[in-house]
Amino acid sequence: MFKKVLVAEDLDSISIAVIQALEDLQIPIIHHVKYCDDGLLKIKKGLKDKEPYDLLITDLSFKIDHRETILESGDDLIEAINAIQPNIKKIVFSIEDKPYRIKTLFNDLGINAYVSKGRNSIHELRNAIEKTYNEEEKILSSDLNFSFNDKSLIEIESYDISILKLLAQGHILESISNEFKVNAITPNGTSSIEKRINKLKIYFKANNNVHLIAIAKDFGLV
Repeated sequence: MFKKVLVAEDLDSISIAVIQALEDLQIPIIHHVKYCDDGLLKIKKGLKDKEPYDLLITDLSFKIDHRETILESGDDLIEAINAIQPNIKKIVFSIEDKPYRIKTLFNDLGINAYVSKGRNSIHELRNAIEKTYNEEEKILSSDLNFSFNDKSLIEIESYDISILKLLAQGHILESISNEFKVNAITPNGTSSIEKRINKLKIYFKANNNVHLIAIAKDFGLV
Protein backbone atom coordinates (compact mmCIF):
# COMPACT_ATOMS: atom_id res chain seq x y z
CA MET A 1 0.00 0.00 0.00
CA PHE A 2 1.02 3.64 -0.38
CA LYS A 3 3.48 4.88 2.22
CA LYS A 4 3.12 8.66 2.01
CA VAL A 5 -0.04 10.51 0.98
CA LEU A 6 -0.92 14.19 0.62
CA VAL A 7 -4.53 15.32 1.01
CA ALA A 8 -5.53 18.75 -0.37
CA GLU A 9 -8.97 19.65 0.98
CA ASP A 10 -10.16 22.89 2.57
CA LEU A 11 -13.21 21.54 4.43
CA ASP A 12 -12.35 20.02 7.82
CA SER A 13 -15.31 17.63 7.90
CA ILE A 14 -14.29 16.06 4.60
CA SER A 15 -10.55 16.00 5.28
CA ILE A 16 -11.16 14.21 8.59
CA ALA A 17 -13.14 11.50 6.79
CA VAL A 18 -10.50 11.15 4.06
CA ILE A 19 -7.69 10.89 6.61
CA GLN A 20 -9.67 8.25 8.52
CA ALA A 21 -10.05 6.22 5.31
CA LEU A 22 -6.30 6.41 4.75
CA GLU A 23 -5.61 5.35 8.33
CA ASP A 24 -7.96 2.39 7.87
CA LEU A 25 -5.73 1.35 4.97
CA GLN A 26 -2.76 1.56 7.36
CA ILE A 27 -0.95 4.25 5.40
CA PRO A 28 1.83 5.41 7.73
CA ILE A 29 2.41 9.01 6.59
CA ILE A 30 -0.56 11.26 5.86
CA HIS A 31 -0.26 15.01 5.43
CA HIS A 32 -3.10 17.46 4.92
CA VAL A 33 -3.20 20.97 3.43
CA LYS A 34 -6.03 23.47 2.99
CA TYR A 35 -4.32 25.55 0.29
CA CYS A 36 -2.98 24.36 -3.07
CA ASP A 37 0.16 26.49 -2.66
CA ASP A 38 0.95 24.60 0.55
CA GLY A 39 0.37 21.33 -1.27
CA LEU A 40 2.98 22.19 -3.89
CA LEU A 41 5.45 23.19 -1.17
CA LYS A 42 4.91 19.81 0.52
CA ILE A 43 5.57 17.99 -2.75
CA LYS A 44 8.75 20.01 -3.35
CA LYS A 45 10.01 19.33 0.16
CA GLY A 46 9.34 15.61 -0.22
CA LEU A 47 11.42 15.55 -3.39
CA LYS A 48 14.19 17.62 -1.82
CA ASP A 49 14.36 15.31 1.20
CA LYS A 50 14.31 12.27 -1.12
CA GLU A 51 11.09 11.18 0.59
CA PRO A 52 8.52 11.82 -2.15
CA TYR A 53 4.79 11.36 -1.80
CA ASP A 54 3.26 8.29 -3.43
CA LEU A 55 -0.26 9.66 -3.80
CA LEU A 56 -2.11 12.97 -4.03
CA ILE A 57 -5.81 13.19 -3.18
CA THR A 58 -7.25 16.59 -4.02
CA ASP A 59 -10.51 18.45 -4.38
CA LEU A 60 -10.98 20.71 -7.42
CA SER A 61 -12.51 23.79 -5.83
CA PHE A 62 -11.01 25.72 -2.92
CA LYS A 63 -12.80 28.60 -1.25
CA ILE A 64 -11.13 31.99 -1.68
CA ASP A 65 -10.41 33.83 1.57
CA HIS A 66 -8.11 36.56 2.90
CA ARG A 67 -4.95 34.71 1.86
CA GLU A 68 -3.45 35.43 -1.55
CA THR A 69 -2.63 32.29 -3.48
CA ILE A 70 -1.00 31.42 -6.77
CA LEU A 71 -2.65 28.03 -7.26
CA GLU A 72 -6.40 28.49 -6.91
CA SER A 73 -7.79 25.06 -7.83
CA GLY A 74 -7.06 21.37 -7.77
CA ASP A 75 -6.45 21.56 -11.51
CA ASP A 76 -3.72 24.15 -10.91
CA LEU A 77 -2.18 22.02 -8.18
CA ILE A 78 -2.09 18.86 -10.30
CA GLU A 79 -0.58 20.72 -13.25
CA ALA A 80 2.13 22.23 -11.05
CA ILE A 81 2.91 18.86 -9.47
CA ASN A 82 3.03 17.15 -12.85
CA ALA A 83 5.82 19.54 -13.82
CA ILE A 84 8.08 18.32 -10.99
CA GLN A 85 6.79 14.84 -10.09
CA PRO A 86 4.75 13.48 -13.02
CA ASN A 87 4.79 9.89 -11.78
CA ILE A 88 2.91 10.59 -8.55
CA LYS A 89 -0.49 8.88 -8.40
CA LYS A 90 -3.38 11.32 -8.43
CA ILE A 91 -6.97 10.93 -7.23
CA VAL A 92 -9.51 13.74 -7.55
CA PHE A 93 -12.27 13.80 -4.91
CA SER A 94 -14.88 16.39 -5.89
CA ILE A 95 -18.58 17.15 -6.36
CA GLU A 96 -18.03 17.79 -10.09
CA ASP A 97 -19.98 15.31 -12.21
CA LYS A 98 -19.79 16.68 -15.77
CA PRO A 99 -18.42 13.99 -18.13
CA TYR A 100 -16.36 16.35 -20.29
CA ARG A 101 -14.79 17.98 -17.22
CA ILE A 102 -13.83 14.64 -15.73
CA LYS A 103 -12.52 13.22 -19.02
CA THR A 104 -10.32 16.31 -19.37
CA LEU A 105 -8.75 15.60 -15.98
CA PHE A 106 -7.82 12.10 -17.12
CA ASN A 107 -6.70 13.05 -20.62
CA ASP A 108 -4.93 16.34 -19.95
CA LEU A 109 -3.72 16.05 -16.36
CA GLY A 110 -3.18 12.30 -16.17
CA ILE A 111 -5.15 11.59 -13.01
CA ASN A 112 -5.55 7.95 -12.03
CA ALA A 113 -8.97 8.02 -10.39
CA TYR A 114 -11.98 10.26 -9.95
CA VAL A 115 -14.35 9.92 -7.01
CA SER A 116 -17.53 11.95 -6.81
CA LYS A 117 -18.43 13.24 -3.36
CA GLY A 118 -21.71 11.79 -2.17
CA ARG A 119 -23.41 9.47 0.31
CA ASN A 120 -21.03 6.54 -0.20
CA SER A 121 -18.02 8.54 -1.30
CA ILE A 122 -15.61 7.48 1.44
CA HIS A 123 -16.19 3.82 0.60
CA GLU A 124 -15.72 4.68 -3.08
CA LEU A 125 -12.55 6.60 -2.24
CA ARG A 126 -11.10 3.62 -0.36
CA ASN A 127 -11.77 1.41 -3.38
CA ALA A 128 -10.18 3.97 -5.69
CA ILE A 129 -7.06 4.12 -3.53
CA GLU A 130 -6.69 0.35 -3.58
CA LYS A 131 -7.28 0.14 -7.33
CA THR A 132 -4.83 2.96 -7.98
CA TYR A 133 -2.21 1.19 -5.91
CA ASN A 134 -2.83 -1.95 -7.97
CA GLU A 135 -2.12 0.02 -11.17
CA GLU A 136 -5.68 0.00 -12.51
CA GLU A 137 -6.37 2.83 -14.96
CA LYS A 138 -9.12 5.45 -15.32
CA ILE A 139 -10.96 4.57 -12.14
CA LEU A 140 -14.39 6.12 -11.61
CA SER A 141 -16.70 5.94 -8.62
CA SER A 142 -19.78 3.83 -9.32
CA ASP A 143 -22.19 6.78 -9.41
CA LEU A 144 -20.52 8.10 -12.56
CA ASN A 145 -22.02 6.11 -15.40
CA PHE A 146 -20.36 7.48 -18.54
CA SER A 147 -17.92 5.52 -20.67
CA PHE A 148 -14.48 6.62 -21.76
CA ASN A 149 -15.17 4.89 -25.05
CA ASP A 150 -18.17 7.11 -25.70
CA LYS A 151 -17.36 9.06 -28.84
CA SER A 152 -19.46 12.07 -27.84
CA LEU A 153 -17.41 15.22 -27.28
CA ILE A 154 -14.17 13.78 -28.69
CA GLU A 155 -14.39 16.11 -31.67
CA ILE A 156 -14.69 19.21 -29.49
CA GLU A 157 -11.51 21.29 -29.50
CA SER A 158 -10.22 24.12 -27.31
CA TYR A 159 -11.21 26.53 -30.09
CA ASP A 160 -14.83 25.40 -29.73
CA ILE A 161 -14.67 25.76 -25.94
CA SER A 162 -13.46 29.35 -26.35
CA ILE A 163 -16.41 30.14 -28.60
CA LEU A 164 -18.92 28.51 -26.25
CA LYS A 165 -17.55 30.36 -23.22
CA LEU A 166 -17.79 33.73 -24.97
CA LEU A 167 -21.32 32.94 -26.17
CA ALA A 168 -22.28 32.03 -22.62
CA GLN A 169 -20.92 35.40 -21.46
CA GLY A 170 -23.24 37.18 -23.89
CA HIS A 171 -20.76 38.02 -26.65
CA ILE A 172 -22.10 38.41 -30.16
CA LEU A 173 -20.28 37.30 -33.31
CA GLU A 174 -18.35 40.54 -33.82
CA SER A 175 -17.13 40.74 -30.21
CA ILE A 176 -16.03 37.08 -30.29
CA SER A 177 -14.01 37.94 -33.38
CA ASN A 178 -12.43 40.90 -31.58
CA GLU A 179 -11.62 38.80 -28.51
CA PHE A 180 -9.95 36.18 -30.69
CA LYS A 181 -7.89 38.82 -32.48
CA VAL A 182 -6.72 40.31 -29.19
CA ASN A 183 -5.72 36.86 -27.91
CA ALA A 184 -4.22 35.74 -31.25
CA ILE A 185 -6.72 32.90 -31.62
CA THR A 186 -7.24 31.80 -35.20
CA PRO A 187 -9.31 31.66 -37.29
CA ASN A 188 -10.80 34.87 -35.95
CA GLY A 189 -12.93 36.13 -38.84
CA THR A 190 -16.65 36.43 -38.24
CA SER A 191 -17.41 34.08 -41.14
CA SER A 192 -15.16 31.34 -39.75
CA ILE A 193 -16.58 31.71 -36.25
CA GLU A 194 -20.16 31.67 -37.54
CA LYS A 195 -19.48 28.47 -39.48
CA ARG A 196 -18.02 26.91 -36.32
CA ILE A 197 -21.05 27.90 -34.27
CA ASN A 198 -23.34 26.36 -36.88
CA LYS A 199 -21.24 23.20 -36.82
CA LEU A 200 -21.58 23.07 -33.03
CA LYS A 201 -25.36 23.50 -33.26
CA ILE A 202 -25.53 20.58 -35.69
CA TYR A 203 -23.18 18.49 -33.54
CA PHE A 204 -25.23 19.06 -30.37
CA LYS A 205 -28.60 19.15 -32.18
CA ALA A 206 -29.23 22.64 -30.80
CA ASN A 207 -32.06 24.77 -32.17
CA ASN A 208 -30.33 28.09 -31.54
CA ASN A 209 -27.47 29.71 -29.65
CA VAL A 210 -29.36 29.75 -26.34
CA HIS A 211 -30.11 26.05 -26.68
CA LEU A 212 -26.47 25.42 -27.62
CA ILE A 213 -25.21 27.18 -24.47
CA ALA A 214 -27.66 25.21 -22.31
CA ILE A 215 -26.42 21.91 -23.75
CA ALA A 216 -22.78 23.00 -23.36
CA LYS A 217 -23.44 23.77 -19.69
CA ASP A 218 -25.02 20.35 -19.20
CA PHE A 219 -21.87 18.75 -20.55
CA GLY A 220 -19.65 20.92 -18.35
CA LEU A 221 -18.03 22.63 -21.33
CA VAL A 222 -18.68 26.12 -19.94
